[in-house]
Amino acid sequence: MEKLWFINDELSRLKVDIAALQETRLANSGSIKEKDYSFFWQGKAESEVREHGVGFAVKNTLLNTVELKSNGSERLISLRLNTSIGHVTLICAYAPTLSSTPEAKDMFYDNLSSALSEISTTEQVIILGDLNARVGSDNSAWDSCIWRFGVGKVNENGQRLLEFCSLDSLCVTNTYFKTKPRHRLSWRHPRSKHWHQLDLIMVRQKCLKFVKLTRPYHSADCDTDHSLQQKNGNTSSPPYKILPWKSLEEKLQNEMIGLTLNQLF
Repeated sequence: MEKLWFINDELSRLKVDIAALQETRLANSGSIKEKDYSFFWQGKAESEVREHGVGFAVKNTLLNTVELKSNGSERLISLRLNTSIGHVTLICAYAPTLSSTPEAKDMFYDNLSSALSEISTTEQVIILGDLNARVGSDNSAWDSCIWRFGVGKVNENGQRLLEFCSLDSLCVTNTYFKTKPRHRLSWRHPRSKHWHQLDLIMVRQKCLKFVKLTRPYHSADCDTDHSLQQKNGNTSSPPYKILPWKSLEEKLQNEMIGLTLNQLF
């Protein structure tokens, strides 16, 4: 908690309006207001192991435009924005790792599907976070969910994610833009040093036409092994600056995904 000032200052420097947080490792639910941002979190009970945890950091000037939903968990939390183009719901997600049990993965996707079903189909939805999934570059079987610019081969977690996207008419925006190879990668494995595309941004397929670019930026400095992602949209959909940050260790040991929202309020 004593490191929130550091996160506050880094978000301010990067001109981020809203940041989605993973691996906060804070107990229960709560909030705290810092100089520029208010932090909201949802974690496990005080008596349980301090692991996982999700939340949002919201710029204080935007507090009157957001509504934090109360049915979150240590892996999912939702925030609803009231904007000039209507309601936009952000779902911050921290998925189980590849080594987690099948039961844990099933529960995560059941809860994510339930959260999505509560949102009107007329509203824009953005699911963002560390999905711990590799969706790969072969879109022949999933051409409604991914395009040609994914990375590597799909793994078991990626298969689960693609099945979820197919059932709920979602697409992984990271795979739709031809960028330099290094601009498709956001996380480097600590042992193999290989880079992967794990930090994903998903929208409903009908809203993909508003997305102009999704790509990482590796210059964000917050003592982390994840890189800044940016998603841009046109005037009918908000431009987003996405900042996946992980393993801040003493700085809350979290991952952050930030959004800069323009032409919305």
